[in-house]
Amino acid sequence: MWYAVISEDHEGTLDKRLEARPAHVARLTSLRDEGRILIAGPHPAIDSPDPGPAGFTGSLVVVEFDSLEDAQAWADADPYIAAGVYREVTVKPFNPVLP
Repeated sequence: MWYAVISEDHEGTLDKRLEARPAHVARLTSLRDEGRILIAGPHPAIDSPDPGPAGFTGSLVVVEFDSLEDAQAWADADPYIAAGVYREVTVKPFNPVLP
């Protein structure tokens, strides 16, 4: 089943985000290589693909797991949580319709 992992950042955590990013991306890359990522990316704080010092407000990942519990456990182990970037993470079942 697919799950949407919707994360919200604490304000002022761009430096922490950038420091933890390699470990965060490594986890995503591993799942991508297994064909288990539909989409993943951050939410820029401003209307720009490169928000610069404005940073980001969170992230969205749509990923495949066997259960909601497995998806939640994966989300809970994100390096951005350990680094203090994410203030809230919500995991919900997701049904892709388009394209």
